[in-house]
Amino acid sequence: MIKNDIELLKRGASEIIPLDEFQMKVERSQRENRPLIVKTGFDPTAPDIHLGHAVLLRKMKHFQDMGHTVIFLIGDFTGMIGDPSGRSVTRKSLTREQVLENAETYKRQVFKILDREKTRIVFNSEWCDAMTFTDVLGLTAKYNVARMLERDDFDKRYKSGVPITILEFLYPLVQGYDSVALKADIELGGTDQKFNLLVGRDLQREYGQEPQVIMTVPLLVGLDGVQKMSKSLNNYIGINEPPKEIFGKVMSISDEIMFLYYELATDVPLAEVEALRRSMSDGSVHPRDVKVRLAKEICAQFYDADTADRAEAEFNRIFVSKDLPDEMGEYSIPEGEGKDGKIWIVKLLSLTGMAKSNGEARRLIQGGGVSIEGGVVNDPEMEYDLPLRGVLKVGKRRFIRLV
Repeated sequence: MIKNDIELLKRGASEIIPLDEFQMKVERSQRENRPLIVKTGFDPTAPDIHLGHAVLLRKMKHFQDMGHTVIFLIGDFTGMIGDPSGRSVTRKSLTREQVLENAETYKRQVFKILDREKTRIVFNSEWCDAMTFTDVLGLTAKYNVARMLERDDFDKRYKSGVPITILEFLYPLVQGYDSVALKADIELGGTDQKFNLLVGRDLQREYGQEPQVIMTVPLLVGLDGVQKMSKSLNNYIGINEPPKEIFGKVMSISDEIMFLYYELATDVPLAEVEALRRSMSDGSVHPRDVKVRLAKEICAQFYDADTADRAEAEFNRIFVSKDLPDEMGEYSIPEGEGKDGKIWIVKLLSLTGMAKSNGEARRLIQGGGVSIEGGVVNDPEMEYDLPLRGVLKVGKRRFIRLV
C-alpha cells in the first residue's frame, strides 16, 4: 500500500512544477495504489558521490520509502556529450571507458542511501544506442532553436560570441527523451537542471504522454560557505569518506549554513530544526552542540549511530583534548630521497601524499597548516635531518607517523 506524506516529499524542494499536477499525481497514486515512476539522472563525470548529490538521493529515498518506483538513471550516453548546464565554454567530452568506470563507482556508493532491492538502475545507452539517424532527426524536429536559446547559459554564450556546438544542443534533448523512454511521472534534479527537466516535460507531451512533474532541489553550499559543493573546488564531503573525516568536515562549516544542512541533508523534523535555531539564537544552546548533532546525524546516515559516536569521541580527543588519533598511517622515508642527510619539507609532503604537488605543499606551509611533532613549519625551504621520526600533521585532521 502506498502511503504518501506530501509534506515530506516537498521538504527542501526549490520548485515543484506544476504543484497542482504534483499533488494530483501523488493523490491518484495512493487512490489507485499505483506507484509513481520517479526518475533522477546522474552523469558519471567524476567517480565520487558527495553530500550535494546525496540531497537528490535522499529525496529519491523519500519516494522509495512510500512505495514508489525509483529509477537511478546513469547517463553513460549523455555523459559522453557533457552537460552544458552552467558552463561558459564547451565541456570536455569523456570516453565511454571513463564514463563506465565512474558509473561502477557510483553504483557501489548509492546504496548507502537507497534500498538496493527497490532501486532500478538503468543506463540511457540502452535506448540511445539503438536510435537510428532517422530517429535522432525526428527527435530534433520536436524542439526549436529559439526555445533552446532561452536557456541562460546558451543565451550568454550566444550573445558574447562564445561557440555553442550542435552536440550541446542535443544534450537537453537526449535527457528529455530519457523521460519519454522511461514514461517518468516525476523527475528530480538540482536547480541548475531546471531547463533540461522542462525539456523532458515538453517532449513527453510531443510523444503523447502525460507530462512529468519536475522537482528541483537546491545546490548544497560547500564547506567554504560560498560555492556549491564540488570535488573540483575541494569543498565537499564524500559519502564514502571515513567517519572521522565526515564528522570533522561537518564540524568545520559555518554556523550560518548549518541549518541548510539540517534541512537538506537530514530527516530531523523541521519543527525541531526551528527549535534548535531559536535555542541557539537566544543563547540557551551552544552552537557547537547544535553542530555536533548535525555531524552525528550525517555520519550515521552513511555508517551507523555507534560509528557516529566514535567519530565524535575521536574528534573530541584530537581537537578538544588535543590528543593524537588512535590510528594513523605510517611512512618510512626511503633511502636516497634525502640530500646530504636532509629532507626538504616540500618533498616530504609530496612523498607522504599529504600534498598533490610542490605548489600545494608550499601553500599549506605558508598557511600555517603543517607541523612536525607539534612544531609549526613556517618556511617552505626548511630541511630536516634524516632519519626523521615523529608525527606529521597537515591541516586539522590529517596525520601520519614518520617511522
